[in-house]
Amino acid sequence: MIKYILKRLLYVAFVFVIVSVVMFGIYKMVPGDPARMMVDTSLSTSDPQRYDMLYQAARERLGLDDPVIVQYFKWFGNMVTGNFGYSATYRMPVVDMVGAPMRNTLLLNLASLVLVFAITIPLGIVTAVKKNSIFDNVVQVGTVIGYSLPGFIIALVFIFLFSVHWPIFPISGVNTPGLQGDAWQMFGDTMYHMALPLLVMTVSSLGGITRYVRAAMIDVLRMDYIRTARAKGLREKVVIYSHAFRNALIPIVTIVTSWFVGVFGGSVVIETIFMWNGIGKVLFDALNQQDFAVVLAMQMFYVVLTLIGNLIMDLGYCLVDPRVKLE
Repeated sequence: MIKYILKRLLYVAFVFVIVSVVMFGIYKMVPGDPARMMVDTSLSTSDPQRYDMLYQAARERLGLDDPVIVQYFKWFGNMVTGNFGYSATYRMPVVDMVGAPMRNTLLLNLASLVLVFAITIPLGIVTAVKKNSIFDNVVQVGTVIGYSLPGFIIALVFIFLFSVHWPIFPISGVNTPGLQGDAWQMFGDTMYHMALPLLVMTVSSLGGITRYVRAAMIDVLRMDYIRTARAKGLREKVVIYSHAFRNALIPIVTIVTSWFVGVFGGSVVIETIFMWNGIGKVLFDALNQQDFAVVLAMQMFYVVLTLIGNLIMDLGYCLVDPRVKLE
């Protein structure tokens, strides 16, 4: 196990370096000059000499005067030591800028993760056990509708219902503007603002994962050893949860890991719609404003998340099924 983990970590490091080269190359091919965004453009007409001086200072600060290969090695060396560059839009280091958005994204996505799997796993098991029943058919119709609708459509419908028609939740933001209070009051206000995007993310994820869990359970329940366990007189709960569900976990581990990794990318849409100050919205704004230091930092975060997620998925296979030999 330890040998396998070390080999996979070496693989993760190799892929990380390759992807960093590709991402940096794409960033360099994109038209635009980040240094000009750091300088007041009105000076180009009112005081051209001062504009040129400030522009050259900005290029020097961003390291744009160096050859491309030197820029890459400087950027990569700074990145692995925790220095992700300087944001031309926010006029501050990226590592200082992404602290609050990172916390907001983790809060929203981890809450969604807990809710989704607390609902979908029991629901998928019950619908598999009661296959073709009225309850199963109703759930399947609901999951097909939920699976077919894009997340932004669900978001717009929920905004109309719960913020316009019935003004229960706020439409956007993380906190009420100007609100002052102790830590618990601020946390409660954040939870209140998070309720609607959390509801949208949960509802939009229920359909696909419920159907996946149901299909995995149905396949396992057809196995001969399940019929043997029932023939031995074991209680149905023991057959379902101790025998069937454990073996159905292998495909479920795949969808759980991929969904956990993908939900951070998918939250870009939700965070933008609800003006939730998370890393998804930061990435969207940085792309619009050509703030490539922020874009690169966010993209490399997603790369690391994906690589670590794949490693956790492989280790999860070993935990849920002892027959899987990682070596």
